[in-house]
Amino acid sequence: MRDWLAEAARSRPDHPAVEADDGAATYAQLDARASELARRLRVEPGQALEAALPSGLAFADLLHALPRRGAALEPLAPGEPAPPLPLDARPGAPPLRTEHPPEAVHTVIRTSGTTGEPKRVELTFGNQAAGVVAATDALGAEPGDRWLCPLPLHHVAGLNVLVRCAASATTALLHERFDPERVRAALEAGEATLASLVPTMLARLRDAGLGRVPGLRAIALGGGPIPAGLLDWALETGIPVVPVYGMTETCSQIACGSPARPLEGVELRVANDGEVLVRGPMVSTGALAPDGWLHTGDTGRLDEQGRLHLTGRIKELIVTGGENVAPLEVEQALLAHPAVADAGVAGVADPDWGEAITAFVVLREPASGAELRAWCRARLAPHKVPKAVHAVDGLPRNAAGKLLRDRLARV
Repeated sequence: MRDWLAEAARSRPDHPAVEADDGAATYAQLDARASELARRLRVEPGQALEAALPSGLAFADLLHALPRRGAALEPLAPGEPAPPLPLDARPGAPPLRTEHPPEAVHTVIRTSGTTGEPKRVELTFGNQAAGVVAATDALGAEPGDRWLCPLPLHHVAGLNVLVRCAASATTALLHERFDPERVRAALEAGEATLASLVPTMLARLRDAGLGRVPGLRAIALGGGPIPAGLLDWALETGIPVVPVYGMTETCSQIACGSPARPLEGVELRVANDGEVLVRGPMVSTGALAPDGWLHTGDTGRLDEQGRLHLTGRIKELIVTGGENVAPLEVEQALLAHPAVADAGVAGVADPDWGEAITAFVVLREPASGAELRAWCRARLAPHKVPKAVHAVDGLPRNAAGKLLRDRLARV
């Protein structure tokens, strides 16, 4: 496979490649920077290099430099302990690679660890190429695209913005962190045609008064449950939102829409126990079960059109009074209440129920626990109604905005 950056530098040398807080570069400049860094790096072919860099131009340099030495990037969160980058004092001249076998490892991404310890997922050049095809199916690709990314680049959804922009020779607009006022200003000024956000970010943009978005073709919205009220607001405001479903093991997006249609190259099926299974060229080989499918841990169903309706996660099911309850369903009911800005639901050990359904909510206006339980009672089966509702200042989420459900009881 050809090196995406080298191809972009050949076809569009003067086109902006990256615009970030720590600098900007055209494709010709980024290609030269990556090659210079590749020559100086002390790495071995096949090595996965751990590095903790902010989301910016330096990250893009390293992402593109390592494959030219036959190595892969294993990004860590900025601030995590990581060995310093070993660089030669003067540029050397090791041979650089611009052809890559599809089975060669491109990146090693650590999962977000929302249900346990993070694990390392190896994504090959073949996986990444199939991920580019799937993303193009979901969002399209145009020569003038400018993709705004305030997501952390050590997570797959952020990092793959850089991959996809290089593959299409378009521009990545990188924000080191999410600032709702800054993102709102960028979108309202027409700086971006595409954006990647998680639901909590879009909710904060709504609260910040996001209105007109000239030139914006789509916001890829994923990384967690999307409250129905948030999609309704986007539709009413004229903000083009494309819900996406994916995970680290699949190079991010594998389905889009609500309900979600499988993207190009993706096979979906639902097992007898309701678990969503995935296979396709974008799926990390190391994540496949012996049956040849990725067992996602998500639960759902396929309708007659083959579209996926997600219902929750197997590992997060609450067993209360002998009944299984998906916390996502309870959270969606709470989020439909006008006073609730954010909600998380967990099972808390209880001598009578085994696990008591317990809700933690962030309120935008006053509402009592009794009021919210009554709201749920009108919308859910009796065994799904929270036994307790606690108002909190905020919910524990990781850098990608995913709810850390196992930490809710400690809020």
